[in-house]
Amino acid sequence: MDAHQEEIAQQSLRLHLEHQGKLSVHSKVPVKTREDLSLAYTPGVAHVCKYIAKDEKRAYSCTLKHNTIAIITDGTAVLGLGNIGPTAAIPVMEGKAILFKEFAGIDAFPICISGDPDDLIGHIRSIAPVFGGINLEDIAAPRCFEIEEELQNLGIPVMHDDQHGAAIAVLAALLNACKVTGKRFEDLTVVISGAGAAGYAICRLLKCIGYEDESCIAVKELIVCDREGIIYRGRQGLYHNIYKYLLGNETNIMHRTGTLADALRGADVFVGVSSGGLVTSDMVRSMNPDPIVFALSNPVPEIMPDEARAGGAAIVGTGRSDFPNQVNNVLVFPGVFRGALDAGATQISEEMKIAAAHAIAGYVKDPTPEKILPDPLDRGVAQVVAAAVAEMAKKCGCVREE
Repeated sequence: MDAHQEEIAQQSLRLHLEHQGKLSVHSKVPVKTREDLSLAYTPGVAHVCKYIAKDEKRAYSCTLKHNTIAIITDGTAVLGLGNIGPTAAIPVMEGKAILFKEFAGIDAFPICISGDPDDLIGHIRSIAPVFGGINLEDIAAPRCFEIEEELQNLGIPVMHDDQHGAAIAVLAALLNACKVTGKRFEDLTVVISGAGAAGYAICRLLKCIGYEDESCIAVKELIVCDREGIIYRGRQGLYHNIYKYLLGNETNIMHRTGTLADALRGADVFVGVSSGGLVTSDMVRSMNPDPIVFALSNPVPEIMPDEARAGGAAIVGTGRSDFPNQVNNVLVFPGVFRGALDAGATQISEEMKIAAAHAIAGYVKDPTPEKILPDPLDRGVAQVVAAAVAEMAKKCGCVREE
């Protein structure tokens, strides 16, 4: 950790100690008189309860449900810190809640719970009546896949942001990177380092696996690497992880084997969602001309931007805010959930995710090598994404009946 990062760390700790957390609850209505109390609580509230009991969908019109989501984690994969547990994850979830409010006007609340996947699924089902949506966060693979899949029938949008937020941001960045470099998206050979939550979702989106939307264009070839090297069909040990087994069957059509360095030879794009320092300038130099490098590991990228450029990279993106082209989920999740809530969506479909990516890419009118994505602090991004997502939700019929 350099001096600047150390200073940020200490300032953040002081901030949290001073305020004892970053969130509080504020009432929308006054409670200053007996009449106020009668309206907000008993006896008046009983009539509202009976009103909802006759039709539970009415909760969307007269309770917090219409604009509130739960941010749920078990603390098993927190911000590159690993399995630090649900209690230590609270500061991150509080921060996520602030971003939802600041960028999309959504009320979000951290729910940090422990247990195995079945426990989490049960807990989430139990609390779902209060919320209009569920944002799964910082849950380790492969349990995150199982949990998200099992919750798609809740009747409210459920999305694991570490998977799909990352995938949408990468797709948006890649669409504009192609505009800058002149590469054709459908001609790209893409190498992904990391087969966890983000890597799996990025892979499936870039290959259009499970996507039927006509706007989803698949890349030509995709090679995924994990700690043991290139994933390929029949590789020993894949049977122990159904999701890596699927990657082995659905990617790497040329059946390449070897290391990450082997995978990068002749590739057009590198996407890193693994760990720092895995890629060298020579490895970038072995890629096709004008390679695109998205080294997204935090806080240390797979390769630093100056080293990637020294290897000939035409465009470099990272997950950090102190370098150009920050590929950040904050461009994604506020607008996606805003659009889903506004449309009364029952899920976040594949088509809605693609619409979000195109909206983010389109927000940058004239992309350049140093600017292929909007500024993460640009409040207008969430509005554009929300509109696109809401429109697509209605178009594909993913909305509740009134």
